[in-house]
Amino acid sequence: MRRLLLGLALLAAVAGCSSEPAVFDNAGGEPVTCLPHQSGEPGPAYTDPAQRDTARVFALMRFHTEHGTLPYCDGEPAGDSDRAWAQVYLDLGGRAEKVTSALG
Repeated sequence: MRRLLLGLALLAAVAGCSSEPAVFDNAGGEPVTCLPHQSGEPGPAYTDPAQRDTARVFALMRFHTEHGTLPYCDGEPAGDSDRAWAQVYLDLGGRAEKVTSALG
């Protein structure tokens, strides 16, 4: 029984470490008429200057600049994840009037 519990604990630890951080959903770079809600919080590829992924950051910046004032596709207000991604956009120098849908 003890081996089983140790094995399960190890499996849970490995699974927790292998999860990928969220990637900003920019609708594949295609034109949109409404915003998808974001899932997950921004990770170091967006928030940590030492680990930033330039292509991902540019995709985030472009998407919000072009589409950040559109309504969400489901008609619901921004969620916590949407607001977190909008905050990254602002932290990177984006303008608040370009993310009004996420900021309310």
